[in-house]
Amino acid sequence: MEKKVAWLHKLWDLPPGLRMRSKYAFFLIFVVIVFVFIEKENKIISRVSGRLKQIPQPLVEANSTDPTLVLADNENASLLSLNKLNPAFTLLQSRLRNLSLQLDIRPAAKGQEPAGEDSREIAEQDFSHRRRHVLLMATTRTGSSFVGEFFNQHTNLFYLFEPLWHVERTVSFEAGGASAAGSALVYRDVLRQLFLCDLYVLEPFISPLPEDHQTQFLFRRGSSRSLCEEPVCTPFVKKVFEKYRCKSRQCGPLNVTLAAEACRRKDHMALKAVRFRQLEFLQPLAEDPRLDLRVIQLVRDPRAVLASRIVAFAGKYQSWKKWLAEGQDRLQEEEVQHLRGNCESIRKSAELGLKPPAWLRGRYMLVRYEDVAQRPLQKAREMFRFVGVPLTPQVEDWIRVNTQMAQDGAGFYSTRKNSSEQSEKWRLNMPFKLAQVVQAACGPAMRLFGYKLAQDAATLTNRSVSLLEERHTFWGT
Repeated sequence: MEKKVAWLHKLWDLPPGLRMRSKYAFFLIFVVIVFVFIEKENKIISRVSGRLKQIPQPLVEANSTDPTLVLADNENASLLSLNKLNPAFTLLQSRLRNLSLQLDIRPAAKGQEPAGEDSREIAEQDFSHRRRHVLLMATTRTGSSFVGEFFNQHTNLFYLFEPLWHVERTVSFEAGGASAAGSALVYRDVLRQLFLCDLYVLEPFISPLPEDHQTQFLFRRGSSRSLCEEPVCTPFVKKVFEKYRCKSRQCGPLNVTLAAEACRRKDHMALKAVRFRQLEFLQPLAEDPRLDLRVIQLVRDPRAVLASRIVAFAGKYQSWKKWLAEGQDRLQEEEVQHLRGNCESIRKSAELGLKPPAWLRGRYMLVRYEDVAQRPLQKAREMFRFVGVPLTPQVEDWIRVNTQMAQDGAGFYSTRKNSSEQSEKWRLNMPFKLAQVVQAACGPAMRLFGYKLAQDAATLTNRSVSLLEERHTFWGT
């Protein structure tokens, strides 16, 4: 092996003219090495898999157990050796891709060379046949439920509404920086399994625990069409209590096995998460060969977000309300720090996405809620084009119907509203001193996203004066 390495070093010491020709020879040698590693890995997998006992897939009996692989104790060493090969093989693949780029060797798309095309278009061409996995990443009161409905209305896309809600209520971490990192790791691993249609991963987090893979307590089940249609929803059932029932039909307890099967039948998968904010933690998902991840980060004017939260989550914002009511000059510092921390975490993720590392290129899009509210159909088309999934007439019809009407009886959680009018309604009711606090704490994020600062109360309440800079769609290049 040392002789081979020495030979490779000599290769790079050649004169420039010979070196360029040698690069191609080196590339071919590198390809051979990669295939040797693949062959060795396949042989190991073949030897190990012969000793594996696989539990039958849950196709015959709807309530059968989660399909898993059971490995005898004396094969643990073989499995560990196999696992050690994975990072090495991933590294080889990465180096091979980098060398291909250096040598200007690019894959053809649809019979044509994609040279000179936008990176997003290349990604769409290369992976148009693949299953897409869409993460709508947001925070509370940013319009994520409304935007999530764009994907929920797609008949060939399996959509989950806030599955991490169960994880947040079950797993607790110590306060401080380690809390955010620890929760992000747990959330990320759950997201990976959900994208793979392993819905069983949620069962340990649901309270009370599901029995025979059935539960009446999946959070906001009714917000996922895929969980409220056949065969997941069985229409003829006895009337039972359901905390989170389907809106338009009685379905009875959710059968997790049937839901997982429905997920696998759909061509694409999407979910909404307001509890995951650290974009950098998604690298393992972006590099997982089983996934084709697309991340849409949804942001909203932080002044509007805070105004909405004070009303919707009144119990959590008592100190803010007291400060406004009593006319105190100074708000509690910890409240301001919490607001600043939220804005900074959103800003840092967006900066990473807009100037992405290699693993994130072509996989990130930043969307402002205000742009969606003003031009919902146009922004929906842009998002679906970025994701690489066709926009269906059903989605277009839902957008037309649900963005041009008065808000329905669902109140704060409604997805049916005059979106353009609703997006700036907060400006009429927000005290200027509250806006000043937000502007001071969230200034860097507001500048990045194109939200203008209000210099006085008259500007804040005058809706003819726009507080939104004109921006084109934010893409990660």
